[in-house]
Amino acid sequence: MKVVSPNEFPRRLQEITDPPEKLYLEGKLPPENHKWLAVVGSRKFSSYGKEVTEMLIAGLADYPIVIVSGLALGIDAIAHRAALHARLPTVAVPGSGLDRSVLYPSTNRKLADDILKSGGALLSEFEPTFQATTWSFPQRNRILAGLSDAVLVIEAEQKSGALITSKFATEYNRDVFTVPGSIFSPSSAGPHMLIKLGATPITSPNDLREALGFKASEKVVRDYSDCTVEEKKVILLLQTPISRDDLLDLIDLPIGKANALLSLMELKGLIKETGGEIRLA
Repeated sequence: MKVVSPNEFPRRLQEITDPPEKLYLEGKLPPENHKWLAVVGSRKFSSYGKEVTEMLIAGLADYPIVIVSGLALGIDAIAHRAALHARLPTVAVPGSGLDRSVLYPSTNRKLADDILKSGGALLSEFEPTFQATTWSFPQRNRILAGLSDAVLVIEAEQKSGALITSKFATEYNRDVFTVPGSIFSPSSAGPHMLIKLGATPITSPNDLREALGFKASEKVVRDYSDCTVEEKKVILLLQTPISRDDLLDLIDLPIGKANALLSLMELKGLIKETGGEIRLA
């Protein structure tokens, strides 16, 4: 764990009016020149909220985008997991210290470890053994907004932490995006209020990419330079999808080693198997 002083803070966080005195960091912060998007929402999420979060973040795959969220139950955790699945860097800012004895919520401690394993980061202004309390979450929310270029609110009741984050975003001159929902759902009250106040409605991944300033031509080509020789061979073979049996024949390795290689590449998010064929992810 590293202590980060104000002059080492990410650039955006240095710009806010009430920055923390210091930060505790685990892992590695993503590049500053990426777009940093805070994704926040209700702990009591609906199936609609979950599907929307996963769909929108999946649509950002291969773009230079960082997903920031609060490691909380509900939409926060879904956003972090969706980022991991899309191989996007993600930064978690919990409302507690980072020591595993107090990291909140305890059910997301494995998620925190997965974020670190993926090359992401955990950040907190609280002492490592600080236990989360009612006031620490609103205080944490200003860091979520301060770190980011924009805040995306997915499902939030009229009084919620997600709306506190959007309020900070407005104060810090950040963009605020939100997802419309059913007029019959209390979780749509927050997003609909934000739209009335001028937030950008997001109804598709393309909406979100455009709101972040991307065009289709700006999609990033995946970098395979850190892959092993065997992995690069598989990548070359998969310029068009092929069946597992055909791929195993072409790899020209003992069957056990070849299957282990493919399993590892799938875990790394390099390939995926769908419809009886293996293809690049």
